[in-house]
Amino acid sequence: MFYVSPPIIYKWFFRDAVFRVPTEEKKLYLTFDDGPVPEATPFVLEQLKKYNAKATFFCIGKNVKENPELYKQVLAEGHKTANHTFDHVNGWKTKTTDYIANTAKCAELVNSKLFRPPYGKITPAQYSNLKSNYSIVLWDVLSWDFNIETTPEKCLQNVLKNAKPGSIIVFHDSKKAFKNMSYALPRVLEYFVEKGYRFEALSKTIDPR
Repeated sequence: MFYVSPPIIYKWFFRDAVFRVPTEEKKLYLTFDDGPVPEATPFVLEQLKKYNAKATFFCIGKNVKENPELYKQVLAEGHKTANHTFDHVNGWKTKTTDYIANTAKCAELVNSKLFRPPYGKITPAQYSNLKSNYSIVLWDVLSWDFNIETTPEKCLQNVLKNAKPGSIIVFHDSKKAFKNMSYALPRVLEYFVEKGYRFEALSKTIDPR
């Protein structure tokens, strides 16, 4: 089953995590996972600039290391970056000590107190360890752009039908997701800007612990 929004039990287990920014203002929070990569991130930056939108990029440390100039461009254009581990590790398949070490390795390249677990998969022990140093950011709208069974049109509708003021929306600036993301992102930006929404970076709103 594809969940656009996390199930209630997930929010119960990780009640201190950030799923949505509490606001009634017309603000949305675009987030992009897994970059930066030359196959997708420049397109995202171009679209964001076109609509004067700011976003938060949850970066894989390995990709930052391989694409340092692209990473600098993300920051130079006024966006925020955040920790997504160094190797995109699956918390459910990784020992806690290794998971924390991988996150720390990413932190050597990405200076942020925001963290998102890859796949949204994190154990209670990993979560407990990291939440003292990071704001754990999840989402309330998952576009499913990364899934090959999701059509570009469905990806777009996942966002348009579920986003509301304060929503944290997940796209991916990755080669795998590019077909769906490149279709949906411009249309999401256009649709909500026309309705008077602003797109802001999360770190302007979330006070890191």
